[in-house]
Amino acid sequence: MDDKPSPYRRELVDVQGVPLFWGIAEEWSQVESFESRPDDLLISTYPKSGTTWVSEILDLIYNNGDTEKCKRGAIYDRVPFMELIVPGFENGIEALKNMQSPRLVKTHLPVQLLPYSFWKNNCKMVYVARNAKDVAVSYYYFYQMAKLHPEPGTWEEFLHKFMTGN
Repeated sequence: MDDKPSPYRRELVDVQGVPLFWGIAEEWSQVESFESRPDDLLISTYPKSGTTWVSEILDLIYNNGDTEKCKRGAIYDRVPFMELIVPGFENGIEALKNMQSPRLVKTHLPVQLLPYSFWKNNCKMVYVARNAKDVAVSYYYFYQMAKLHPEPGTWEEFLHKFMTGN
């Protein structure tokens, strides 16, 4: 029998005052030491704020509008989620290391947690924001579906956690 804890419905872990997935917290040194490249473009959003739409648009721009080139794989393969690390399943850092430049890099990290290399290499960044009320509703339903997230509880419980940054 396997003694490893389930990756599903685990509580978030505090990393420098920011609640993150347990896998990200456990492997924080990988994220913190991520080495960007000068031609990287960072897509920075709060979750459920249009990340996938912007990723698709930028991938299309990077491929000169060639929709066939953009069909080369799923968006999460074309624009890896840098800090998402779920041991045994996914590692955004490793996916990015194996990509050719120029890379599109997705993150949900707040500015204070971005790896220093993005600043050192003067990378271009696209920041996307969305109305917080819309984000909260979308995120609540996403939490119900996405089992890597903690149990959302009732709408009232979730909204309280959302508004208090937890």
